[in-house]
Amino acid sequence: MIAPNTTNVEAIVEVVTREVLIALQEARQRESNPPGSTCTVECAYGVCVQTCFDRVGEVVSAGAERLTSTLGNIPKDLNMAGLIDHTLLKPDATHDQIAQLCFEARKYNFASVCINPTHVKLCAELLKGSQVKVCTVIGFPLGATSPEVKVFEAQNAIQHGASEIDMVINIGALKARDLELVARDIHGVVTAGHASGALVKVIIETALLTEEEKVMACLLAKEAGADYVKTSTGFSGGGATVEDITLMRQTVGPTIGVKASGGIRTREDAEKMVAAGATRIGASAGVKIVQAAETTVVPELTTAVGKAY
Repeated sequence: MIAPNTTNVEAIVEVVTREVLIALQEARQRESNPPGSTCTVECAYGVCVQTCFDRVGEVVSAGAERLTSTLGNIPKDLNMAGLIDHTLLKPDATHDQIAQLCFEARKYNFASVCINPTHVKLCAELLKGSQVKVCTVIGFPLGATSPEVKVFEAQNAIQHGASEIDMVINIGALKARDLELVARDIHGVVTAGHASGALVKVIIETALLTEEEKVMACLLAKEAGADYVKTSTGFSGGGATVEDITLMRQTVGPTIGVKASGGIRTREDAEKMVAAGATRIGASAGVKIVQAAETTVVPELTTAVGKAY
């Protein structure tokens, strides 16, 4: 008799566990759902998050409950340069420095340049005709502006040429368990972005969160339709870690992207993040990372596949 493959058995158990938890949570919440609403439930690492939307798609409630569960990931190889958002978010960045950033992004064919909103129009002009996207940050770096302001900021950036939006969640609201506000915060920017064909990445600022809060933030972002979850702004005393990337990937599953940002300065740093499940890397050291990859035999990298990048 052939012994069963342990990895396959564990993967099946994890999938079944997720589905059972979601079914249980939906059953518990069905009677208390707002009239006429549609609710979605996502579970990971013992936490289930439910978000309810009204008939026009607005968030009307959100909540979380601790249960028990584990999840796995699905690997695939991706090109390193095409994963990098070439980043310059310093408040004192000049037009000349932004132009140099765009030149480097064209040269190495990075996924995007990630810059503050004031530089979006310039980058869109400098990158016209290239495959490099213009990514900007919304509610950056504190995430403490209102949902309405974030929506306006995203729409304004898109009008000036941004095609990728990295928004910071309301971190204080998450920690206070005001999950309805966090859900509305994310959903508003996602709706605005997707209406214009822009990708939306949700920065959860892992350095300020507990493990349970990281899971809740990722699940809320997934339910709101975000394209990526992202670790950090780089302005809160901590950046991406392998442990956080692993947790985030296992929480959101294989269907959306995970962006590692903050403190990624070498090729080895980037490879570790990709191996843990990152599908995009935010780094100001993109040129150094790619040049190191060009002069070294790069081992096969494994990562989880997200949406269209």
